Amino acid sequence: MKKHFVLVPVLFLFLSVFLFSSCSQISEPRTQMVMGTVCTVNAYSDGTTKLYDELFARLHKIENDFSVNIDTSEISAINGAAGLHAVNVSADVYYVVQTALKYAELTDGAFDPTVGPLVKLWGINTDHAHVPQQQEILAVLPLINWRDVVVHKDADGSGGSVMLRRPGMALDLGGIVKGYAADELTAILKTHGVKRAIIDLGGNIYVFGKKKDGSLWNVGIKDPGDPDGNPALILHLANATVVTSGVYERFFIQDGVRYHHILDTKTGYPARTGLLSSTVVCESSIAADALSTSVFVLGEEKGMALITKIQDGQVAGEKFTEIPGLHAQVSVVFIAEDGRITASKSLEGILKPAIGTAEFK
Repeated sequence: MKKHFVLVPVLFLFLSVFLFSSCSQISEPRTQMVMGTVCTVNAYSDGTTKLYDELFARLHKIENDFSVNIDTSEISAINGAAGLHAVNVSADVYYVVQTALKYAELTDGAFDPTVGPLVKLWGINTDHAHVPQQQEILAVLPLINWRDVVVHKDADGSGGSVMLRRPGMALDLGGIVKGYAADELTAILKTHGVKRAIIDLGGNIYVFGKKKDGSLWNVGIKDPGDPDGNPALILHLANATVVTSGVYERFFIQDGVRYHHILDTKTGYPARTGLLSSTVVCESSIAADALSTSVFVLGEEKGMALITKIQDGQVAGEKFTEIPGLHAQVSVVFIAEDGRITASKSLEGILKPAIGTAEFK
């Protein structure tokens, strides 16, 4: 039997899942364009039309609630009321906004859900991407502050309200909502008793269960220097998510300079930390999503320190106890501009470099 191989390149929209099996499958995996990316779910022998309908209905519901590009979304309503009044939101939106704020606090703003005005200004991954004028950046930076988001939970737990204190503020949950979606799909798989599945949400991979022969999945992380998308690293995993943030996911080139989409909200420019990519491995995809962006912005030294702190249980206090995924096993892999590969000690034995060597810390 040939090996199953899942490749997780950082290049947005070109992520492919390579699944080879000599065993026949009852149904085909389903692929749709949702949340601005190609999403694929393969539930193998448990995959039925009814299951896939439920999974993708959930994805479309999440997109309709969270997309800043849909005028009727709850996030658009919050942004439209910035500086004016609070907006009542569903339990889903309240949960993700509150979780995003907790990760913002944990990372001291390296992850900030109020990055919306800066994202819009740069226009990366749109037909109007450009380098803003310095005065334009300085004008929007005061609008980016997660501390200016006010949330209140309904007494019955059915939802809550969200308000942006200042006019012009805007939420953009693109750095966390795919992780939430992957976790939601995983919950559906568990409810239906699915034995094994691959969830691929355009860069967010969740390997559910194990292969049919009981072995682990092979998940590859793209080699930043390989235009063909071959892996630099291979992870051997089960029941885990792999989320990568990198400089070549979404970018544009102006005057010979590449500008990527991972923005540093302190400077207003794409983060320059000597990294090409950061990959977080965890059981919680919402945690991996938020942390992969955070550690990229923090850089290798501070990012590794944060992950190690979480691993060692040193992140304590009432304000951090309820952060989803925080106390699961969290590991990180960095690929630096100089080609160095650094990974968490916890990945030793399950991470195999396809090129070069990795240093475990």
